[in-house]
Amino acid sequence: MEKKIKLLAIQIGSEIGNLDANIRKTKKLIEKYLSEKNADFVFLPEAWTVGWDCSSFTSCAEELEKAESVCMLKHIAKKYKTNIIGGSFICKKGNVYTNTCPVINKDGNLVCTYNKNHLYSYYGCNEGSIIKAGENPVMVELDGVKTGLTICYDIRFPETYRAYRKAGADILVNMAAWGANKKIPWDSMTTSRAIENQTYFVALTQTGWLKGDERNLGHSMILDYNGNILSEINETEGGIYAEIDLNEMYEFREKCTVLNDIKNSYEVIVK
Repeated sequence: MEKKIKLLAIQIGSEIGNLDANIRKTKKLIEKYLSEKNADFVFLPEAWTVGWDCSSFTSCAEELEKAESVCMLKHIAKKYKTNIIGGSFICKKGNVYTNTCPVINKDGNLVCTYNKNHLYSYYGCNEGSIIKAGENPVMVELDGVKTGLTICYDIRFPETYRAYRKAGADILVNMAAWGANKKIPWDSMTTSRAIENQTYFVALTQTGWLKGDERNLGHSMILDYNGNILSEINETEGGIYAEIDLNEMYEFREKCTVLNDIKNSYEVIVK
């Protein structure tokens, strides 16, 4: 069976702490690109509702059932008959806050959420003191395509991606708000996760200025299972498209059976 999938990734420069403005901007950007070319899947970056500013997280938090950001994505998914991997918003339930990715199918239904498993609390960031970490990876199957979900700092934990690959992932995604001073880690780790797991990879981050001289990296990419860049964007806001062929990836995996060579144990012997 032919398995060609059209992907659209949207790179955004969020306005710090302005939920309403970010919802309007994101809606406009998604609809602009979907009106030009249809897509089976749309991907958004981390914290697009608030921007990467931990001090603004609680003021821009939304309850899942009432979230205007999620409602907007549901409307677009149903209107354009596309699945949406919705980046992340700050979700609140009582006094608990999570960095949450909503996943919406082409009927406009919320099918699952993923809470960021690893929280970044270095170099002045204090995400871990505000946000509660998720407990498990989440892989979602939509239209027969299995996608493993990760957010930003999760990229530094390759064990997560290997677990997704073993569970049958077709696509891996990292939705980020990645600092511009960490370009080498971003480019290297996203490419490595694609290559070592023989999986299509959507590496999507925010762009734009933060505070003072700090800014987001941009450079969102869609990579194939060999780490080749199929589509990319640098620092501008906008969308990138790629059509991927899952059968091509399956054939490659059958020829290069890397996972069969994994040992049952990697216990280190110290001498």
